[in-house]
Amino acid sequence: MPTARSSVDPLSVEEATEDTNEGDKGTPLWEHQELSQIPIKVLRGHTDAVSSCSFCFEDSRIVTSSHDRTAKLWDAESGVPLLVFDRGHSAPITGCALTPDHNRLITASWDKTMKAWDMKTGEVLWSAAHDGLLTSCSVSPDGNYVASSTDMENAIYITCVDSGEKIFKIKGHHKSTVTGCRFDPGSQRVASVSADKSIKLWDFVARRTTLSINSGHSNVISSCCFTGNGRHLCTASWDKTLRLWDIPTGRFRSRGGVTLSKGHEGNISSCVFSEDSSLLVSGACDRNVTVWDMEGPCKKLVLKGHTDWVTDVSISADKKWIASSSKDSTLRLWNIENSDHIPAVIETRKAAGFHIVKCEACEKPFSLTRAENSDFISKCVFCRLTSPSRNDLPAPPVL
Repeated sequence: MPTARSSVDPLSVEEATEDTNEGDKGTPLWEHQELSQIPIKVLRGHTDAVSSCSFCFEDSRIVTSSHDRTAKLWDAESGVPLLVFDRGHSAPITGCALTPDHNRLITASWDKTMKAWDMKTGEVLWSAAHDGLLTSCSVSPDGNYVASSTDMENAIYITCVDSGEKIFKIKGHHKSTVTGCRFDPGSQRVASVSADKSIKLWDFVARRTTLSINSGHSNVISSCCFTGNGRHLCTASWDKTLRLWDIPTGRFRSRGGVTLSKGHEGNISSCVFSEDSSLLVSGACDRNVTVWDMEGPCKKLVLKGHTDWVTDVSISADKKWIASSSKDSTLRLWNIENSDHIPAVIETRKAAGFHIVKCEACEKPFSLTRAENSDFISKCVFCRLTSPSRNDLPAPPVL
């Protein structure tokens, strides 16, 4: 196995060799590839771009959707597809979402329909027609509703999970195509992002848009995700940056969002927080997956191996595994359990002068770089975002 070279970014983990056994691309294969630092497993079985991926069933399963018009439920350990959802859509599936009780899978497609599938039988329970191509879907954490976005009338829809009945249609929600939507952890609001570079929150209780943010992103916003407590939102953009927003306090009106940059060399397509919000994972068209340490916040790892655009990312509840889907028709599982012990990562953190500080607000530890003054910055990034004092939040260094 080749050793890491000094010319390689010390935060990057590159694939040591190319796949040697391609096999029949129509046949599911489970391979284990050793990287120079991070173990990786590759799921094969889809015959076109894999558009989404998500850990489920307490991380023992992974659900994926694809442009091959199917969705699959995989066993995470063996890599065997346990259930294939097919013969339902007539065009690429752009995303899928599982209900909290794991009884139904919701899929969104460019065939202008959203479908609910029985997780035991794989049969279609209902199909809901939309006016345009569906770009995303998100099931509310309480399991009652699904939000979906379309390119027609720049609209988002709220649909009943049980019946498929449309509850709300919010036309003209954005000025351009809605690229993604996401329920907050409290099932009360739907965040949506758009090619118009804006962020909007539609309130389910008030039944209206209660927040609109001019993001400052210089290109399409492709995706968004909430922290586990719902207080902060991250947006991913084709301008190659991510931004963090404090939602309840609205401090961004005077401060803007916290920008994370220099993690990707291409358009960022997806982002997701770990359950405890200590890690943020992003995927991009540069074919890479980037892991961000939110204590800083700072770039922690760049995972390389996909041969085409990374379309979606997911992180297991125990933070040991990252799943990434790609236009290269594969799903990859990265074992980051021991990533903190990688010599290159340790040396890089030392070189940057990282040291640990206890947050005076939440009392959790967080990292600071040598360039930051611990006498001045005494709160973690999330507490700084929600701090009532402007002096608590100098703009964190652009990474």
